[in-house]
Amino acid sequence: MDAILVRGNGPLKGAIPIAGAKNACLTLMPATLLSDEPLTLTNAPRLSDIKTMTQLLQSLGAEVTSLQGGQVLAMSSHDLTTLTADYEIVRKMRASNLVLGPLLARAGRAIVSLPGGCAIGARPMDIHISGLEALGAVIELKDGYLHADAPRGLKGAVIEQRFASVGATENIVMAATLAKGTTVLKNAAREPEIVDLVKCLRAMGAQIEGEGTGTITIEGVDRLHGATHQVVSDRIELGTYMIAPAIAGGEVELLGGRRDLLPSFCDKLEAAGVHIEETAKGLRVAHATGRVQAVDVKTEVFPGFPTDLQAQMMALLCTAHGTSTLEETIFENRFMHAPELMRMGAKIDVHGGHATVTGVERLKGAPVMATDLRASVSLILAGLAAEGETLVRRVYHLDRGYERVEEKLSAVGARIERIKGE
Repeated sequence: MDAILVRGNGPLKGAIPIAGAKNACLTLMPATLLSDEPLTLTNAPRLSDIKTMTQLLQSLGAEVTSLQGGQVLAMSSHDLTTLTADYEIVRKMRASNLVLGPLLARAGRAIVSLPGGCAIGARPMDIHISGLEALGAVIELKDGYLHADAPRGLKGAVIEQRFASVGATENIVMAATLAKGTTVLKNAAREPEIVDLVKCLRAMGAQIEGEGTGTITIEGVDRLHGATHQVVSDRIELGTYMIAPAIAGGEVELLGGRRDLLPSFCDKLEAAGVHIEETAKGLRVAHATGRVQAVDVKTEVFPGFPTDLQAQMMALLCTAHGTSTLEETIFENRFMHAPELMRMGAKIDVHGGHATVTGVERLKGAPVMATDLRASVSLILAGLAAEGETLVRRVYHLDRGYERVEEKLSAVGARIERIKGE
């Protein structure tokens, strides 16, 4: 199993290109199931999760061809051979449940295994199920599989989510594009990935309004056609690499970055003393060598502080002047990186969904273990600011969400390498 070796070495300088968004691409790929015409995605990230979604779509009979080194995905769902999403593929990744809505809308039936992914909380499917049932689906759980049927097709409805779930919003919106009549989805998620999905669906002929707000209205159409769509930049990769010069010092330009993708996160970084500047190519982030100021962070749904950047922010605050508090409101069990950071000398006290971080002058390199996707990169960031060597094990998590992290950080002066077979 691979590991990542990081040697703390001071300021970074240069540019890092931001890849297409993993979470957006994983949502856009199942949209091919809504049409029998080709859907082509450009600016696709080259990640193991994308390969998993490719395998899932191919298992259903879709054609998926990777072009231009994986940055273009040419897909066609002209002939679906099965409507069952098998456990052996679905268990690898939470986003696999996003085939449920499109299959129901297109074929009136779907059998989808309960999903897997990082062990960061229950992330229940009930919001997905209740939304699709409101559209007329009948869904039963049997032997770990959701058996969904809509023999008379889906019909528009007014749906109010009890929580602004991103995945449920995506599933319901995709299903509603082919439902009869009008669907009004209230308390919808507002994330940029939702906006990107609607942009793609609209290019395919869907009639949707209100994306980016709490209410999305979908007027069902009889069919969707093919389209070509560019995947939005990955805001979580963007935020992660914005922290690199903040924790190690230096100046880095994030190519393709946009402040509107991370409004609350940018505000917190600036409050900590990090300089952020919009450029013609993206965002420039700079911080003189030295410690940032402590800030308090509370994760919230967009446009609040992203839960997927909480671990990385904790790494930064481990060396801040003063004491910070982090409150995790989205997922339980998402402070599993704290004990690993403490192995590096961090002072962290965790109580349920709250963590208190007292900054230290310098972290010390140590062997550590990644517990999930975002935790793995937080340990790498900590290693940039640590004295000596940090060896991060179990980085298979990392490859699910970050494209060539060693190459990108090395290009701006980090001393980082992948150790094969650890």
